[in-house]
Amino acid sequence: MTRPILRPQAELDLIKRTRHYRREGGDELGERFFDAAVSALDAISRMPGAGSPHAGELCGIEGLRVRRIVNFPCGWFYFAHDDRVDVVRLLADAQDIAIVLADIEHQ
Repeated sequence: MTRPILRPQAELDLIKRTRHYRREGGDELGERFFDAAVSALDAISRMPGAGSPHAGELCGIEGLRVRRIVNFPCGWFYFAHDDRVDVVRLLADAQDIAIVLADIEHQ
């Protein structure tokens, strides 16, 4: 199991998106989203290589992967390393992912 480490912006993305779902659909929807997001992080920690490299390839960011959040239009963007998973953002499908990720550093 590889431990996921969320960058500060990824943590902020999780808080903002959870608040969004809570505001738009109530406490239950906010909780469902949060639980699904944490479940996706758990899946990433068990199998970091299972995330799709497609977005990284399209954006020209080598090694960037994405893991979708089940039943929600967003996903975790991350780099898998031997000793950790570097989680850089939680982004919605409606965001311009290429522009948002343009300044992401692969550390």
